[in-house]
Amino acid sequence: MPDLRAIYLQDVVRLYRMYKALGDRAMAQVPADADLHRLVDPDSNSIAVIVKHVAGNLRSRFRDFLTSDGEKPDRHRDEEFELSGAVSRADVLGWWNDGWSVAMQAVDALTPDDLDRTIFIRGEALLVVEALNRSITHTAYHVGQIVFLARHLVGSSWTSLSIPRGASESFNAGMKRDI
Repeated sequence: MPDLRAIYLQDVVRLYRMYKALGDRAMAQVPADADLHRLVDPDSNSIAVIVKHVAGNLRSRFRDFLTSDGEKPDRHRDEEFELSGAVSRADVLGWWNDGWSVAMQAVDALTPDDLDRTIFIRGEALLVVEALNRSITHTAYHVGQIVFLARHLVGSSWTSLSIPRGASESFNAGMKRDI
């Protein structure tokens, strides 16, 4: 019988890498640094702000993942939603890559036996498997926002990140040929 815990961890790594790549590919299509700061309305978040928040969350949750509370004392979540002016694409991508690096180092180091360990986030006890599920869904939610905003900003020159409109049948036929 396969070790479902090991399979689960492999899938967690796959999902994190997939969401990182999805965000990378969406942001790469945004034509100008200034567009990373564009708002669709005054109460919305820009791509840069969403990236700052995701990066802060990943760094906080996964630094010393198994041994310290996931809400680190040096994290200031409210400040993640503020920018004191435009920052460069390089800075935004630096935040993004730094957060992902911390998360992936921690996730890659996990073993199947770690999944039923208890960790804490804001003092709340969670099994590692619960914390991973929570983080994946939180991250996927925000990557979806990044993709939506990038798609909106790029407009008609957008290149689909999945199956383009009108191409489902040919995609499915190709998948069936690979079986």
